[in-house]
Amino acid sequence: MGTGSVRVEGNALLLGEGVQIRFIRTLRLPESGTHALPPGLGEFPLRRVEDYPDTAPPEWLAKGGVMLPVYLREAMWLSFGRSAEPAALQVGVGKVCAVSGERWTGRLGRDPQNYVVLPRQPWLDGINSGDGTVRQFVAVPLGLGATVEGQVTGEETTGGVQLQAFPLGEQALAEWRRAQREARRAGPRQPGAGPAAPGGFAGYGGPPPMPMAAAPPGGLPAPVSAPAAGAPPAAPAMGLGVGGSMRQEVYRDDRPLSAWAGEPAARVFVHLVTPPAWRRITGEDAPPSPVDRAAYTQAGLPWFDYYDESGADLAPTAPLAGVKPVGEWLGDDHAPWAEPGPAQVKPLGNAPRPGKPVQDGNW
Repeated sequence: MGTGSVRVEGNALLLGEGVQIRFIRTLRLPESGTHALPPGLGEFPLRRVEDYPDTAPPEWLAKGGVMLPVYLREAMWLSFGRSAEPAALQVGVGKVCAVSGERWTGRLGRDPQNYVVLPRQPWLDGINSGDGTVRQFVAVPLGLGATVEGQVTGEETTGGVQLQAFPLGEQALAEWRRAQREARRAGPRQPGAGPAAPGGFAGYGGPPPMPMAAAPPGGLPAPVSAPAAGAPPAAPAMGLGVGGSMRQEVYRDDRPLSAWAGEPAARVFVHLVTPPAWRRITGEDAPPSPVDRAAYTQAGLPWFDYYDESGADLAPTAPLAGVKPVGEWLGDDHAPWAEPGPAQVKPLGNAPRPGKPVQDGNW
């Protein structure tokens, strides 16, 4: 059942009053080694499931939420850089917490922590693997056992991505707003005051987004016609597995758990759709296939290294420690790889330097 306001504005997902999330296309990392942060290469388009009652699968309509198109073995990251006020955001992959590795509960927990804190956490590229690293989100079909859901729970029944946002409680929010007013009166932000979202596209300050197919004037395109007989066909179920490791911290919450509201402001189910199913449901073409990794690096385009000296990283958790990369099921990754040179890795943070409402459902 719905718990609050979820809206879509362009390709941004708004949860409650202060949380903004964008799903970003990116380069898939090799499954060996630890790498710098890959760049953003454009936003995944978002569409409300309820706008396609004649072509979306009935089970998706029952869950509500939004959908986005993704290719097999395509990587993504979640950008939170434009979120306005503090929030505790739970991120589920097949209803397994991407931070703690525990099954989805819908309640905040601290032992282990099962949420990220916004806006301190400007993005999330994968599941928490501790020691200042995450393992990249990579799309795979359900049924192989390759998803995080399948490896942690032993079954694959949910798929997709689940998001739920908790605001600060009334007193803590009032104190935070008062501190913000005082900081504005005091003048420009001082170093060490916590990470601000870096400038540029979607947080990383990377290259401009790749062009995406725009909706025609007046909003969403008209849905394609439903099949002549019976209900729409079932769409292939997609979930998230993991790929390579990258240097990224998942920050420990420095507030007491009691500072957060007891009930979420909003939640949403994000369905992952194969390009053929996306075309059948929406009438639109999916974005272009993922960019060749070697060509990107050889062109001299940037990678990123984010550092926040004031943040504390969460430790790895036992359920997520044993998750294997998708190559264990899909075979070796033969896409060419060219390691970026030192001059291509750009420091971010404080590192030392040389729309429309979305209907919820039952899930």
